[in-house]
Amino acid sequence: MHRIPVGVLGASGYAGRELCGLISRHPRLSLAFASANEQRGKTAELPFGGTVDFIATEDAPLNRATLVFSALPHGASKAWVEMASTAGAKVVDLSSDLRIGNVRESGSCSVPYGLTEAKRATVKTADIVANPGCYPTAILLGLLPLLEQGLVAKGATISVSAASGVTGAGFNPRPDLLFGEVTENFRAYAAGNTHQHLSEMRALLAELAVDADLLFTPHLLPVARGILATMTVPLTRGLADPLQPWKVRYANEPFVELVAHPPELRHVAHRNVVRIAVLPVAHVRTPTLLVFSAIDNLVKGASGQAVQNANLMLGLDETIGLPA
Repeated sequence: MHRIPVGVLGASGYAGRELCGLISRHPRLSLAFASANEQRGKTAELPFGGTVDFIATEDAPLNRATLVFSALPHGASKAWVEMASTAGAKVVDLSSDLRIGNVRESGSCSVPYGLTEAKRATVKTADIVANPGCYPTAILLGLLPLLEQGLVAKGATISVSAASGVTGAGFNPRPDLLFGEVTENFRAYAAGNTHQHLSEMRALLAELAVDADLLFTPHLLPVARGILATMTVPLTRGLADPLQPWKVRYANEPFVELVAHPPELRHVAHRNVVRIAVLPVAHVRTPTLLVFSAIDNLVKGASGQAVQNANLMLGLDETIGLPA
């Protein structure tokens, strides 16, 4: 069967290597190149077995790829996305450079936002897609049914406490991510509603005309991968079946799992799924739900979602080559 050539820019980071691993197992894709400036000329082992040889980014043969994934750092990716597009490739950008809330043109973002379950129709016809951040993927997929169905109380504050494994901080060495600093420890960061991912989450709320504030506090977990988000959402009214909005909205979604009890990271590790649970809150005056959402930050929160979007852009089955 004919394999479609794809390339990965910025392949040496956690998301980039995960991408190369997914591509190596994909029945319809082949890896045309993998670039990594600091590791050019080196060979790396892939997460699912096999190896990949890194070339310099400036040596990447963009015209040999039908689609290019850019896992380059924020701020550096946009220029390479444009070069890949000019060379004739479709592009999935994993950086924040082109996401809603970050780049504006004539009042709206010019590149489709690749939250697949929310934007499938626009992704299918797009030449360039901005892959969402890992936290927004977990949080927005958890909230989407309430946001779309107008069930969030007007003027409410949606409070989100979410914790991520250390791979979410990227591959570059940092003192605060040393083993001795992370292990047997748990801490909040970007406190005070200042995290960089807030812009794209708030942008989607605005797009859906949701009159609510989002209060987001991220935490660092002493694990390699995974995100667990807990969201407190005041409602316009009580729901007889709290899970009903999610059952309706996600009835035919292959990568959404609805469960009765709060999910755990081990349930989603190495899988391209979001697992969601919903519970009513007792002893409060306003009808309120707790929404729990868990993903693997490197798969559904980054590389897996990027492949999911690429499958759609290339006219393939959305689920092909992805671990469910």
